Amino acid sequence: MARIAGVNIPTQKRVIISLSYIHGIGRTKAKDICAACNIPDDRRVQDLTDQEVLTIREMIDQDYTVEGDLRRAKAMNIKRLMDLGCYRGLRHRKGLPVRGQRTHTNARTRKGPARAITGKKKVTK
Repeated sequence: MARIAGVNIPTQKRVIISLSYIHGIGRTKAKDICAACNIPDDRRVQDLTDQEVLTIREMIDQDYTVEGDLRRAKAMNIKRLMDLGCYRGLRHRKGLPVRGQRTHTNARTRKGPARAITGKKKVTK
């Protein structure tokens, strides 16, 4: 099993698909990496030589921000917005949609499960 950027990538899959298991690398970046390393698209990870794996690892380390560094950078950007107190930061702080989506209906992913509103109790005579 090849280990690139701290992630064990699956050996049975094609290289492009396996590289997308790394946080911060999608299909397009994986294709660019394979093209730069002269690896054919249909090659599987188990068929890679140690030199090819080393080349891929070095290229990702020097050219791309992935995994922990990327997660840390994203968290710091959100924290910066929240500390500034700007509109986007306030939306992050409240756990509401940030990019202008409606919240009257929908937005359940950000707001969490719906909670029942308790109204006045009916008085019986």
